[in-house]
Amino acid sequence: MQQELSEQELGRRQSMQALRDMGIEPFPAALYPTDAFSTEIKENFKDEEEPKRQVCVAGRVMSRRIMGKASFMELKDSKGRIQIYVNRDEICPGEDKELYNTVFKKLLDIGDFVGIKGYVFRTQTGEISIHAQSLTVLSKTLRPLPIVKMKDGVVYDAFSDPELRYRMRYVDLVVNEGVKDIFIKRTGIFNSMRSFFNEHGYLEVDTPVLQAIPGGAAARPFVTHHNALDIPLYLRIADELYLKRLIVGGFEGVYEFSRNFRNEGMDRTHNPEFTCMEIYVSYKDYNWMMNFTEQMLERICNDVLGTTEVKNGDNVISFKAPFRRLTMTDAIKEATGEDISNMDEDAIRQLCRKYQVEENPTMGKGKLIDELFGTTCEGKLIQPTFITDYPIEMSPLTKRHRNNPNLTERFELFVNGKELANAYSELNDPIDQRERFQEQLRLSEKGDDEAMYIDQDFLRALEYGMPPTSGMGIGMDRLVMLLTGQSTIQEVLLFPQMRPEKVQDNNQE
Repeated sequence: MQQELSEQELGRRQSMQALRDMGIEPFPAALYPTDAFSTEIKENFKDEEEPKRQVCVAGRVMSRRIMGKASFMELKDSKGRIQIYVNRDEICPGEDKELYNTVFKKLLDIGDFVGIKGYVFRTQTGEISIHAQSLTVLSKTLRPLPIVKMKDGVVYDAFSDPELRYRMRYVDLVVNEGVKDIFIKRTGIFNSMRSFFNEHGYLEVDTPVLQAIPGGAAARPFVTHHNALDIPLYLRIADELYLKRLIVGGFEGVYEFSRNFRNEGMDRTHNPEFTCMEIYVSYKDYNWMMNFTEQMLERICNDVLGTTEVKNGDNVISFKAPFRRLTMTDAIKEATGEDISNMDEDAIRQLCRKYQVEENPTMGKGKLIDELFGTTCEGKLIQPTFITDYPIEMSPLTKRHRNNPNLTERFELFVNGKELANAYSELNDPIDQRERFQEQLRLSEKGDDEAMYIDQDFLRALEYGMPPTSGMGIGMDRLVMLLTGQSTIQEVLLFPQMRPEKVQDNNQE
């Protein structure tokens, strides 16, 4: 059933038709030859410059002040905003004033796209502006934009409802200043990290998104079906096992920015699809990777922000290397006073109950320690801290610790109370790896639906030999959150996952 149009939507459609009746196409296909942007125009303006600089710009009309024969409007392009001065006799030099009297004054709406050719000048009030000499309608908007107003420092009619902002990101980007800057910085973070890896000689690669076995992490996968092969396939939860196959094949170092999918809950820090970067470098260990990681993050902060000091909420976080390093056992002892290094599973379970950590019979010793650490330690780790030397039960893909066979050579980097990166000295003993996979199978049989699958082809690859290797994965969305001061993952994803809309969109059957 078709919904009725609002009065404003009807008015805009009438304006669209009126333009066509005048012979003006409201959605022209012709190229419009822009040669300048608002910010660059302002930065390079010189009052004494003669003749005045001629420019051709295009963008959205964000406001208008109609003042008889001379009016002002604010134009928003992809870089910012600039004022346009429109004089009737300038854009209509002949006897026909219809372009100004009808098109500009009556048929243009807030949000419409126009092209302006003219020269740059400074108004009597001191504002750098463009004196329009021609105006071209480039695209008509059929829905009104939310008009955000500010008076005496107070914002009125703000487009601030997160449900609407995330669902209609295209409107959010137009009307809310600063939103676009988050995503510009996001791209800058990716580019800086990529440059850092490339300068070290490591190769960016692509690995499958559709996988026969969802390996490389402990997570619940999405399942789909391949009709031609008549087999189930899984959206990847991680790309680790494929990247390590490439190390077996002889690459020195490989990395990938991968879109991963996990069929789990959604909250302020989790989205079902997210971006992770994983890198693997041969002949390295987790100690080398800690140094590499802190150098990388310090470099990114300087490249993107111009400083290593980052404000996030009430916290000022320093990404200046080196970062603090603390074993998991010592972290729990520091937080609780309890030494778990020699405790068996029953003792760990009792300790979880003491500290009101959720536990159930499906959890093995490693999962219990992970939950204990998460409850008692994570939230206190504000400054970048490497937590190292995890129990073997928690790390089925990690090499045993060279000094303690009950531990693994693994670290996680915690910042602002959240895990940011995870890294290992990679397990390259195929017999040990098979035993670890089989232990994961036993956990799965106990009811752990996040336990890893056994990947026989990966085991076969290891049997062909993988050199000593260190790998690291970093949650890119969380990194962007940290460096842009955002508290929810939805703020750093252009289109976060949303529940289906309850209200049917206008004009849809």
